[in-house]
Amino acid sequence: MGYHPGIALLAAGALSPLATVLLILVTLFGALPVYRQVAFRSYAGQGSIAMLEGLLSGWKGKILVLILLGFAATDFVITMTLSAADAALHIVENPYLHHVLAGDGPRLILTIGLLALLALVFLRGFVEAIGLASLVAIPYLILNLTVLSVGLREIFYHPDLWSNWQSSLAMRGDWSLLLIGSALIFPRIALGLSGFETGVSIMPLVRGNAIQGTRKLLASAACIMSVMLLLSSFVTTLLIPEQAYQTGGEASGRALAYLAHLYLGPGFGTVYDISTILILWFAGASAMAGLLHLIPRYLPRYGLAPQWAAYGRPLVLVLFAISVAVTLIFNADVEAQAGAYATGVLALILSAAFAVALTLWREKISRRKSLYFWVITAIFAYTFVDNVITRPDGVIIAGLFIAMITLLSALSRAWRSTELRVSKLTMEDQKSEELWKSMTGKKVHLVPLKSATPEARAAKAAEIRRFYHISGPIAFVHVNQLDNRSEFISPLHVRVTPEGENYAIDVTHAIAIANSIAYLSESIDPISIFLGLTRKNLVTQSLRFLLWGEGETALLVYAILLRFWSMTPEEDVRPMIFLMSE
Repeated sequence: MGYHPGIALLAAGALSPLATVLLILVTLFGALPVYRQVAFRSYAGQGSIAMLEGLLSGWKGKILVLILLGFAATDFVITMTLSAADAALHIVENPYLHHVLAGDGPRLILTIGLLALLALVFLRGFVEAIGLASLVAIPYLILNLTVLSVGLREIFYHPDLWSNWQSSLAMRGDWSLLLIGSALIFPRIALGLSGFETGVSIMPLVRGNAIQGTRKLLASAACIMSVMLLLSSFVTTLLIPEQAYQTGGEASGRALAYLAHLYLGPGFGTVYDISTILILWFAGASAMAGLLHLIPRYLPRYGLAPQWAAYGRPLVLVLFAISVAVTLIFNADVEAQAGAYATGVLALILSAAFAVALTLWREKISRRKSLYFWVITAIFAYTFVDNVITRPDGVIIAGLFIAMITLLSALSRAWRSTELRVSKLTMEDQKSEELWKSMTGKKVHLVPLKSATPEARAAKAAEIRRFYHISGPIAFVHVNQLDNRSEFISPLHVRVTPEGENYAIDVTHAIAIANSIAYLSESIDPISIFLGLTRKNLVTQSLRFLLWGEGETALLVYAILLRFWSMTPEEDVRPMIFLMSE
């Protein structure tokens, strides 16, 4: 309501009401059914991204998530900056303040100031921010209904307005041509579809039955939005002259505020401006909330972000810095950001529709239902492609976000790769647990082996005792990795069997060999560790470690232990480490 009527007027002109009807139909019969399905399958608020992640395993799923997070970042960050910019525009254009704040400089400063205030609210706490956002919505809806009622009264008492609109439509052709024209224009106003992904992302805050509550929330929001957008597009199209809503005109970016001042006076218009400023400012709250739920749910768990990214307040500061940078790049221009906003919105809705259609198709009993969602997916695919073609700046901005997230994720994964990366240790049986306890505390020598055969263990034991003259039992470790090694952290399952005076430790569910060995070493506290060097190319081995958890195990175990030891007391007695050529 804050910026859609103005953008729709600029994109569609006299066709704005018809294009808005198409938008409403797509919302109620496309986006809403899609996100009802998403809410049903993401009870913790994971959203459509989690659905697609579950459909693709390994690094393919992780890369897809990074791409979608790039589009989500585009959507949510631009929501913050565009809303703040439009709020600043309402301040600057207010008749009581316009002579003081005219020009781009004050508007830019106000936009950054509003973003700073939003960040401060979220630094106070997430729930408090959402509570404030809900308080400003009802007064805003009441004020809009007042403006729209007055606008409808004006149209009723001035039938020439209706006649002029009808004539304008007639000049564009018959109803078939009007519908085709509206369908072609529809992608330009598709940003009116925003809000569904953020609605799902706050599911954890819904009391009681989260799924049913979220479905009611989405349906209520969609119905209210549909009625308000239809009325606003109709009233603004008939009452605002073309020169006023063009870029730089009095109604540009503030169509309903223009009508509030025009028909209800500067006093009511100022009250309307204040309410609009608040709702636009807090529109950024939903976007901030979405990012504060999405980023900690994926990137830290993947090892693709620092651990502090899982905490709200540091992340708020980072998002504030990014939003300020975006504001400076776009010079707080509402129209300039519309393309990037629509691109992010459509990419997320398209991914959600595709995820729902594919999920239902795989559920064989729901294949007929999936056909409906495949049609919806095709509609959103057309809308997304058309938006990218007509406004390529949006996909360029999204591409920059994707590149930034991918680069930072790769750097973070590389930096965090030498953490222990094991969540817990689980023994296979009681005997293994008893043997494990008997080995801990400087009682064994730890020897990792690629082979799990008794012959390989006997040969390695003879070699070590011959050249190193050790005494005491040897604990041989064989690590079995998971098929999906793109995960960052996992629990280990351990089976211990006696073999003469020595022990054989079989480890499963590992994601990285070196990290698992380092974790076992810290758990057992051995006398010494014997590690084998492969003599292979170290660059290749490093890539194998980062991607598949393999690589030059001996050097990596040493590096991981050194990092862990730097965070433990100096008086701890470290095991001796021997490097052997394999």
